[in-house]
Amino acid sequence: MSTNTDFPIRHSAPTRFHARSERLRGDRHVRLPPGKRRRFRRPLRLPARSDAAAREVRVIMSTKAKKAQRGHAPVPLNTPSRSHDRPLFDAPIVKRAIVESFKKLDPRHQFKNPVMFVVEVGSVLTTALFFQALVGKGEAPTGFILAISLWLWFTVLFANFAEAMAEGRGKAQADTLRRSRRDTIAKKLQEPRRNASVVMVSAADLRKGDVVLIEASDDVPCDGEILEGVASVNESAITGESAPVIREAGGDRSAVVAGTRVLSDWIIVRVGADPGNTFLDRMIAMVEGAKRQKTPNEIALNILLAALTIVFLLVTVTLLPYSIFSVGVAGAGQPVTITVLVALLVCLIPTTIGGLLSAIGIAGMDRMIQANVIATSGRAVEAAGDVDVLLLDKTGTITLGNRQATAFHPAPRVGERDLADAAQLASLADETPEGRSIVVLAKEKFAIRERHMGDRDVVFVPFTAQTRMSGVDLDGRQIRKGASDAIQAYVVARGGTYPDAVRAKVAEVAKRGATPLVVAQGPTVLGVIELKDIVKGGIKERFAELRRMGIKTVMITGDNPMTAAAIAAEAGVDDYLAEATPEAKLKLIREHQRGGRLVAMTGDGTNDAPALAQADVAVAMNSGTQAAKEAGNMVDLDSNPTKLIEIVEIGKQLLMTRGALTTFSIANDVAKYFAIIPAAFTVTYPALDKLNVMRLASPQSAIMSAVIFNAIIIIFLVPLALRGVAYRAIGADALLKRNLLVYGLGGILVPFIGIKIIDLILVALHLT
Repeated sequence: MSTNTDFPIRHSAPTRFHARSERLRGDRHVRLPPGKRRRFRRPLRLPARSDAAAREVRVIMSTKAKKAQRGHAPVPLNTPSRSHDRPLFDAPIVKRAIVESFKKLDPRHQFKNPVMFVVEVGSVLTTALFFQALVGKGEAPTGFILAISLWLWFTVLFANFAEAMAEGRGKAQADTLRRSRRDTIAKKLQEPRRNASVVMVSAADLRKGDVVLIEASDDVPCDGEILEGVASVNESAITGESAPVIREAGGDRSAVVAGTRVLSDWIIVRVGADPGNTFLDRMIAMVEGAKRQKTPNEIALNILLAALTIVFLLVTVTLLPYSIFSVGVAGAGQPVTITVLVALLVCLIPTTIGGLLSAIGIAGMDRMIQANVIATSGRAVEAAGDVDVLLLDKTGTITLGNRQATAFHPAPRVGERDLADAAQLASLADETPEGRSIVVLAKEKFAIRERHMGDRDVVFVPFTAQTRMSGVDLDGRQIRKGASDAIQAYVVARGGTYPDAVRAKVAEVAKRGATPLVVAQGPTVLGVIELKDIVKGGIKERFAELRRMGIKTVMITGDNPMTAAAIAAEAGVDDYLAEATPEAKLKLIREHQRGGRLVAMTGDGTNDAPALAQADVAVAMNSGTQAAKEAGNMVDLDSNPTKLIEIVEIGKQLLMTRGALTTFSIANDVAKYFAIIPAAFTVTYPALDKLNVMRLASPQSAIMSAVIFNAIIIIFLVPLALRGVAYRAIGADALLKRNLLVYGLGGILVPFIGIKIIDLILVALHLT
């Protein structure tokens, strides 16, 4: 492997190429504004193909993004992801929803919603009574029966329209995804080797476990794991992000998705899913709502609504014989008509929330999709709203994720310039942001530039998880930088001593929340480099909001306890887990769940899979491994760990919307009783006219006004059901009080005003 330097490099041990530096990660790509691009000093060369010269991939990062990484500018917490958002009443969606509204009149569909099924049965019954009145003697004026029948049909259609609008937004997105799916020809390998024989087959013929070769300009035919190779991949069909990402074998960035395209080099992939079960297929199914299952809370609310409907149905059915009996006994008045009883039933049962409940759930999933998050079920979205504990990775979620060198602390009798010089030499081959920042800091503080080493024999020692240090052997000098205990062991092994002053400085740096790296030359310790990971601006306020809602935040980090405690204090989290391992994460989740709490977390690696499978809300990064995505119940297409906070807010908004509209619906029904009950029975009991507190013009006008209001209120609430109520970071008690005040009191007042206005209009138009 060659570089753009003019001196040979030989490594102390054979190393395989990895493109996993932070600035190359699939979840770290940065959008590049025109005219503001700057290249890294060193281009990175990918491994050469066997039949072509090496290709050079230059990693580009905007100046603004680099400044943000160094802490010069805060990175906003809610970075907008690809927006699927469109006008609420987009013309094509509205047209489709109108057609779907009539299709949903099918009794087999209505039967799934007991409330609206009863309304449809009432519509059919009043329609039959209307035709009876046309051909013979009707029980009520023909025009009155027709008007009641039409508005009952409108009630069902409006509820269908609300549901179809919510589904239509998802179907429009599904159509876009479906158009991105192609009938791809795959290069199936007989063996998992680059030079193995190739058979050209259709992607539809691939099965789980097959191995395929994907070269530059090829579409990825399947979901799978990379076995060999590294390539630049365009994933815009899935994520909407045009910037290519690096995918390679052997790490947490080894998953590829069908429908994407390889831009350079080649990879060998093992198929991970059969046709019809790929990630793209699952995305289409979920955004269409075809596999949407009702959540436990939604099922419980449906049962409650069905029970109320049955109670009011029994009450209404018994009113007719009571009315006939009362008229016979009193010898005056008229029995209540079936048309009026049907209207009474429809106004008594909770039609408002019954008509909007399905739309609220579908719209909640749609808002999740707009945030570029694919939920495997509505249950996951709802669980996000009930979450009590958030487990948040420190790197990339709480901090910017790119630690930067901020200071050199020399050991006794060592000059700061000498420490900076040695640190820069040890970092020349380090392409991580930390390594590059050390080079930059040495240049900025002491004007030490990268030197020309064309005639010098250099051995760069790469960092490994075992040694926990890296460095360079140059002209007899052995320079190493790494973790404090690793450097101490290195120095002692060579007969040196580890100064107490350096040990004290390491502890001091750790207490400030920074990361100490110790530099040594042979048996001599030169000093400490301080690396600072900047806490994201505004994150402390976000955690305070979550705390007010009763959500506990726990920071997960691999740092030592002192560093973890300092960053936790600065960020304002409630708790932290230092030196975290996959087993420790799993144990922590189970402890919280045993206490009756719901836990949410993010992950991207295979080692995160057990914890993701255990968590109640598990958000896997799209850039992560197949195992992580299968273990989670959500996938973040932007691969942004901070998105977990936004996901919880969307879940909370779903529950707030459902609670608010349920409160409004019940209060709404109470108000309608004052309009329709006196009107319905005035003909039987004239004394009930004293209960006509709204002073409606006539019994027929009162009944008509109540039925019309009952229908049109559904249409007026469709925008609220689709967009959701405004999210507020308040606790459950405060939220309940607010709902009772705004939607409870409002639900009582609005019908009084609305029914009265409709009554005045009907009288003015002489329609009663």
